Amino acid sequence: MIEARHLRVLRAVATTGSFSAAGRELGCTQPAVSQQMKALEAAVGTPLLIRAGREMRLTQAGEALVRHATGILAGLTAAEEEIAAIAGLRAGRVRLVSFPSGSSTLVPTALAALRAAHPGTRVSLEEAEPPRSVELLRQGDCDVALAFRYEGAAGAGEGAGEWEDLVVRPLLTDRLVGLVPERHRLARAGCVAIGELAGDPWIAGCPRCRGQLVQVCEGAGFTPRIDFATDDYPAVVGLVGAGLGVAVLPQLAVESVRPRGARTVELEPAVRREIVALTLPDLAQVPAVAATLEELVRAGAR
Repeated sequence: MIEARHLRVLRAVATTGSFSAAGRELGCTQPAVSQQMKALEAAVGTPLLIRAGREMRLTQAGEALVRHATGILAGLTAAEEEIAAIAGLRAGRVRLVSFPSGSSTLVPTALAALRAAHPGTRVSLEEAEPPRSVELLRQGDCDVALAFRYEGAAGAGEGAGEWEDLVVRPLLTDRLVGLVPERHRLARAGCVAIGELAGDPWIAGCPRCRGQLVQVCEGAGFTPRIDFATDDYPAVVGLVGAGLGVAVLPQLAVESVRPRGARTVELEPAVRREIVALTLPDLAQVPAVAATLEELVRAGAR
C-alpha cells in the first residue's frame, strides 16, 4: 500500500536530488529518508530511484509516481482541511505565492482582513513571477498563486487554455503607465504615445515585462534601447528619477513605491494586464483557501 508520507518523501528526493537534502527539507534524518524510500519501493514492487554520482535520479516508474503524487497530496490536503473545519477546528494553513507588485499592494490588504476574520488561519508568502508561480501551484508547493496575463499579448502561453485546469478568480485590470524624469520634455503631458519615447534610453523591468515592452514598442515602429535592466521596481524608479532613462511599469508597481524625481504619464495605445488568483480545484474547497481567495477578490475591488 502506498502511503502519503512516502509520497511526500519521494517528491522531496526528486526535488532536491539526494536523501540528505530531502531530510533537511522535511526535518528528518538521511537514514529515515532512505528507510521510507525502501518501504515505498517494496510496496510498489519496483525501483523508483537510482544513484547517479552524488545524486539520486528517478526511474521511469519513479517519474510516473511523482507525477501522480501532486494530485494525490493536494486531494489529501483538501480532505484533511475540510474534515478539520467540519469537526470545528478553526485553523488552517495557506501557502501563497505572489509577484512583487501584488505582494506590496493586494496581499497586505487581503491578509489583514483574513487575519481579522479568521485569526487561526496562518498564511505564508513567497514571491515568484508567472509562469513560475503557476508551476509552483501545479507542483503542489503552494495553495494560491497570484498571476497576470497581458491583454492581446501575441503568443501568450498564459491564456485561458493554459489555466483551464485551474480555478481562476479575476482580481482587477492593471494598466501600464509610462515613467519619465521630472524634467523630461513629456513629464507634464496628460497622455503620451509610446512612439514619442522612441529616442529615449530605457530601463527594463523583469524579463517577462521586458518582452511585453519590446512587443509594444515594435508595434509602434521602434525597438527600445535598453541601457539598464533590473527586476527591482524601486531601482527602476530610482534610475528614472535620476534622469537615466524612461520606463513602463504596471500601475500596481508604481503604487508600491514613491517615485521621487519621476512622473507617471498615461500611454497610448493602452496596455493592460489581468491580475488573477489561481488555485487547484480540490484546494478551492478548503475553507482557509476559499477565504483567502475571497479576501484577495475584495482587495482587488478596492
